[in-house]
Amino acid sequence: MLTKIREKAQGAFAWGILILICIPFALWGINNYLDTGKEAPIASVGDKDFYQRDLNNAYEQYSQNLRGMSIDEQTLKAQALQKLIKDEVLLQYVHAEGLVVTDNEARDFIKSLPYFQVDGKFSDKQYKMLLSSQRISSGEFVNRIKSALIMEQFQHAIVDSSFATQYDVESFFKIQNQQRDVDYVTLALQSLPEQPTAEEISTYYQQHQDLYQTPEQVSVEYVELSLEDVAKKVVVTDDKLKAFYEEQKAQYSTPERRKISHILFAVNDKTDAKTALVKAEKAKQELANKDFAVLAAEVSDDKLTAKKGGDLGLFNAGAMDKAFEDAVNALKLGEVSNPVKSAFGYHLIKVTELVPGTVKPFDSVKNEVAKAYQKAQAENAFYEAGEKLTEMSYEHPDNLQTVADALSLTVQKSPLFTRTKGEGIATDDKVRNTAFSEEVLQGNNSAPIELGAERLVVVRLLEHKAAAKRELNEVKQEVAALLSKEKAKLLTAEKAKQIKARLQAGEPFQKVAAENKLEIKTAKGLTRNKNALPEQLSEVIFKAAKPVGDKSSVFIAALPNDEQAVVSLSKVTAGVMNEDDKKKLELAKKSIANAFGQTEFNQVLNSLQADADIEVRAKAQAQ
Repeated sequence: MLTKIREKAQGAFAWGILILICIPFALWGINNYLDTGKEAPIASVGDKDFYQRDLNNAYEQYSQNLRGMSIDEQTLKAQALQKLIKDEVLLQYVHAEGLVVTDNEARDFIKSLPYFQVDGKFSDKQYKMLLSSQRISSGEFVNRIKSALIMEQFQHAIVDSSFATQYDVESFFKIQNQQRDVDYVTLALQSLPEQPTAEEISTYYQQHQDLYQTPEQVSVEYVELSLEDVAKKVVVTDDKLKAFYEEQKAQYSTPERRKISHILFAVNDKTDAKTALVKAEKAKQELANKDFAVLAAEVSDDKLTAKKGGDLGLFNAGAMDKAFEDAVNALKLGEVSNPVKSAFGYHLIKVTELVPGTVKPFDSVKNEVAKAYQKAQAENAFYEAGEKLTEMSYEHPDNLQTVADALSLTVQKSPLFTRTKGEGIATDDKVRNTAFSEEVLQGNNSAPIELGAERLVVVRLLEHKAAAKRELNEVKQEVAALLSKEKAKLLTAEKAKQIKARLQAGEPFQKVAAENKLEIKTAKGLTRNKNALPEQLSEVIFKAAKPVGDKSSVFIAALPNDEQAVVSLSKVTAGVMNEDDKKKLELAKKSIANAFGQTEFNQVLNSLQADADIEVRAKAQAQ
């Protein structure tokens, strides 16, 4: 099964390998396996303890992956802790079951990861540099990869064994293609009869002071190592540049452009080589009085190109036999070759377009050559400097000046920035995330941060400003606006409930709508995939209970812009498989089977977790 893992890297743990370990692996706490001193664990699974730093690192990864989603910190930390526990439960189980992955299989997988590749090929230097930056040995990293692959092996063993029946597929399409008829009205956000009082504003402010704070800020000092800066220090001479120019001449050349046409006299079961050659020679004579394209249309055995006068387009070296290529290269513009033999038969070849190749003179590209030469020469020095940057920033965690002096770098400073926004170096979210990491906030140098393939940055805390309370006078208008909106939403929701109650009591929709000055909109034959309704409204419509008898199903849907829709569902028609669905039958079976398998896998995980020896300390739950 493991031979298929890279081809089928689509499960939770395959993606986990890339996200949690490799891109970048610093985020999930490489320090988990270092000495934790006397720190008390916050959770344990059997003999494996998890510490606060493990949870912090897991939380950092979660917050990055879910950036932009309105999920609070407490929820994310709870999810991160559950993820740590679930993974450990599964890992201990697969080890107990004796599942194994060989060193070679793990190394093959590592070599396939783009994170360790340069120009599409595995780079041992890149691999070692990145592991060094995270202070982890190759052996330890391989073991972690093996653990992740074993978990993936176990997952596939369950998921890939699941299947879907014809009944399952037909049931799916009945639901998927189901049609629903609805009438609905939309209530705009209601207007308030009066504004919030000073007492209401003050009370809300006192109860929600955490919402009215200046955000936490930090500034950092940092050193930056870039390939471009290293390249500028490479000494160049005209002799070196000219030699490099000759080696890389193809980079400063425009290749010759040749467009060709041909007439083919095929050699096959019906025509031998001698007969084909005679035909070709006769045709060559006819060209004295006939256009090449016309003759090709009449006699060429290559029927596809014959329709276009024998046009083969631009000539690409290596596409045909050597004799064919030699003949093409020897022809002048407009000249026709003698019969040329190839594996297909005999050809008459004509060059219909010829643009000679050009080479830019050295003097015209000297500056360009100099930059390319410096960059090429600087690459090794850049990687060596990167290793030194990693080592020294770790060995001297309390300052950056030591490593700056050793590498002739300048210690720079940033202005204050928040977790979500910054200027200069802090415009990059990698820098911001690292600056607010536990390691940096505690006063240590960060691990090197990769900003693209040619820049490395190490940061250290310069100033830390905690979140601070904003005074009531400063936020009074914000609080008043929020209270007004919340009251208006409550009024709108109450109005929608009143309308819903009247409809459920049997009053005609037209009457209720008219009294409230609302327009009834009708939508018939709605399907899950094809309707023009707002997504939130469509989702509620297809979750709603079916009508019972002649009585419509009435419900409320919250819409964007704080509007409310009151909906009357009058008819539900079961879906059927159409012709397009039948074409997708096998794909549907596989998708449904995979969904069943994922459900079964999650049930197994839950069962394993229920039986495992798990302890979560109160401290972890409270944070």
